[in-house]
Amino acid sequence: MATFRLVVVAGRAYVEKYHPAYQTRDVFTLWGILQLLARYPWRVPDLDLMFFCGDIPVVRAAAYPDRSEAPPLFMYCTEDPALDIVFPDWTFWGWPEVNIRPWAPFLEEVARESWRTPWLDRKPYAFWKGNANVCGLRRDLMRCNKGSDSGKDWNARLFRQDWGYANRNGFKDSNLAKQCTYRYKIYVQGRGWSVSEKYILACGSPMLRVDTPFRDFFSRGFVAGRHYWPIDAARMCPSIKLAVDWGNAHPAQAQRMGEEGSSFLRKELSMDYVYDYMLHLLTHYARLLRYRPTVPENATELCLESMACTASGCAREFMMESMEKYVADYEPCALPGPFTADELAELAQRDVEMRSKMKKLEEQEEET
Repeated sequence: MATFRLVVVAGRAYVEKYHPAYQTRDVFTLWGILQLLARYPWRVPDLDLMFFCGDIPVVRAAAYPDRSEAPPLFMYCTEDPALDIVFPDWTFWGWPEVNIRPWAPFLEEVARESWRTPWLDRKPYAFWKGNANVCGLRRDLMRCNKGSDSGKDWNARLFRQDWGYANRNGFKDSNLAKQCTYRYKIYVQGRGWSVSEKYILACGSPMLRVDTPFRDFFSRGFVAGRHYWPIDAARMCPSIKLAVDWGNAHPAQAQRMGEEGSSFLRKELSMDYVYDYMLHLLTHYARLLRYRPTVPENATELCLESMACTASGCAREFMMESMEKYVADYEPCALPGPFTADELAELAQRDVEMRSKMKKLEEQEEET
């Protein structure tokens, strides 16, 4: 299933490609690894890994009763029944096909745009815009739109995104940083995991997060009721309506939730921490290797100059914008220890309590 094999030997990176990736996912993932090598020269150990550039985890735990026999496969997300190793996605360095800038400049831009429209001045509805054709869950979401077959107003304002038209139109109406004009924003998965979550959370509007089994490397840090409002996937429309009604009736609390979510991104998901996570992950992975990595016969060396020089248009622009300009003269952040069993139980209990509270609110709403 691997899209490519990455080998690092003596601080230099080599890649052997096996399958085409969708768009330039592989290119910008590899570009990000080169930025890590530039930021922390000689700190990334020799390693040899396989990487899959898809949306759905493929190493299923059920297939490997002995976990030590499972193949280590890096990708962008995982879920409880899967063993894939989670790595930051390519969009941290840019997504040229849909004109999404690298993460650091995007955060600066969305902060400016968010300040233009204070939360109370935003439209008092839940907003979502995207490709509704990629999965059944998104098609179900569209039934919550005003003027849908139900004839009800579920407090949702949903828009279909035609990326082909957006491209031909120069992405004039598709700037994610300028989509912070609604009080609430909906996150719903695509075929599997979706990169849209971090962009939705960045606006300072409470994220209404439709239940999903998929998680990326940072979403385990989310706390329901603090960073987002959970939406029952089986009851999306009434759940969305309740969330919006509650938020509009309790504006101070709703605004605080939006601020907590965007603050989480700015503090915990800065590019400094993204690179530190990458370094810690690769260092721990390399310690598990039982052989000394060598350069594969069919591999090509990755170089900053050759990747940037052969790119054109938005791809080249985003590479220049996300290029590391300085060598880190400090130690990476300290890696926290894994969750204890008690901490995991506490997180699970908090989530159960929050969902129970939401269900009671929905039941009270239906009775009235």
